[in-house]
Amino acid sequence: MQNLNRSELEYLRKIIIIAETLYNKYTNYAEYSVDPQIKQIFNKAAEEQLINKQKLVNFLND
Repeated sequence: MQNLNRSELEYLRKIIIIAETLYNKYTNYAEYSVDPQIKQIFNKAAEEQLINKQKLVNFLND
């Protein structure tokens, strides 16, 4: 991890929380979707948010 100041770390923390929230929402939307195409779209969006979150956490852990 590069040297980040407090405000940058706080900003990254907020982005991680947003990605986690979006993952949960998209997963929930997919669960209640009847149309298979819509379900697939929400599942893909959820997966992308999970990947984004993991990348940010890995960045902070390096």
